[in-house]
Amino acid sequence: MNHILITFLGRVPRSEHGYRATRYDFGDGTPEEETAFFGWALCKRLRPRRLVIYGTAGSMWDHLFEGNQYIADDELIKLMESVNEQKVTQDQLDHLAPLLETSFGTPVQLRIIPYCKTEAEQIELLRIMADEVEGKEQVHIDVTHGFRHLPMLALLAALYIQQLKQAEIAGIWYGSYNPDTDKAPVYDLSGLLRIADWLQAFSSFDKDGDYRAFTPLLRDSGLDERICELLDKAAYSENILNVGEATGHLRNALEGIDTTQAELTPDAKLLMPALHERLDWISESKQFEKQVELAKGALEHGDYLRSVLYAYESLITRICQKRKVDINDYSNREKTRLDYEKLLKKVKTEEWKKYNLLKQLRNQVAHGTRATKGDVQKIILNENSLKETLDDLLNAIAKRQLPGEKTLEEMQ
Repeated sequence: MNHILITFLGRVPRSEHGYRATRYDFGDGTPEEETAFFGWALCKRLRPRRLVIYGTAGSMWDHLFEGNQYIADDELIKLMESVNEQKVTQDQLDHLAPLLETSFGTPVQLRIIPYCKTEAEQIELLRIMADEVEGKEQVHIDVTHGFRHLPMLALLAALYIQQLKQAEIAGIWYGSYNPDTDKAPVYDLSGLLRIADWLQAFSSFDKDGDYRAFTPLLRDSGLDERICELLDKAAYSENILNVGEATGHLRNALEGIDTTQAELTPDAKLLMPALHERLDWISESKQFEKQVELAKGALEHGDYLRSVLYAYESLITRICQKRKVDINDYSNREKTRLDYEKLLKKVKTEEWKKYNLLKQLRNQVAHGTRATKGDVQKIILNENSLKETLDDLLNAIAKRQLPGEKTLEEMQ
């Protein structure tokens, strides 16, 4: 895989002895040469296929060419003057970049970037960085030099590049100089991207309730493959409305996660409480609430099929729970539903109308045929009407104001 290094060039005072040099420490005991530009030290380490250096019109571009045997003295002097006046141009850099390629042996691109003081300039930097990546490349980003707000922009740029260009962000590097100790340890901040991946997975899960959003992250965090497969099976079972089967797989998966949690990576440990909170529904008494929440979530995202199916199933689950019937026993579940309908038909109240409306909506969306009931057909043909009807029914179900709640008491 091609890999590139994107680094930033800052602006620091230059003394009569040149720019201040620092010896960076990568933590592996390898001695490093002193340098005023961390990008050089990192480039020697990574040996990228391509080096991209960003800086403003006032960055210390002249430092890049100090000691370069290929640059003429008058060109270097002219560049130093432009740096002092903060008027370095892109044409100057385009002319000088090949000299760095010749001396360093790696393709080098030098780019002038805005000062990123405004939102428009900050977004422009994201575009510039994204344009630099050709797609599916391995990208290292160095944020040591440059603006103090650059690390925030670089992290956002990394997410942008990772998502839109399908690139692998292999490192976000920062060389931190401590003037009190005269030490300069090097840090890789790319672990923060895993937190962003987790947050994206939570967003996806909150949208559709699919646990498979978490399994790639859990695999990368060191979770046993068998446990990941249980999560996948639970997700499949829930997707086909088999909440009982999903419960069994999910309970076993969570037990496995709890057992091995100490071995997981720090990012996974951090997010485990939030994951457990979202999966707390597996206790039998909460499956009704889970189905209601799934129905509401589907409705919010315009997934009317899943919304209606989950709404109807939540009602049947609630009936079974009221009668203390095992909701995973299909025969008893179906018998309970039929008994409930018989009682409601005898009463012929508003409760029966609500239940029958939900049942007819369920049959309509499940089979995709034209509704035979006039009121159901009217609801189905108007999206806003369907939204309002489902919202009203789900609110009633969630508040235990179920169609036939009073009749349920007769079934005890």
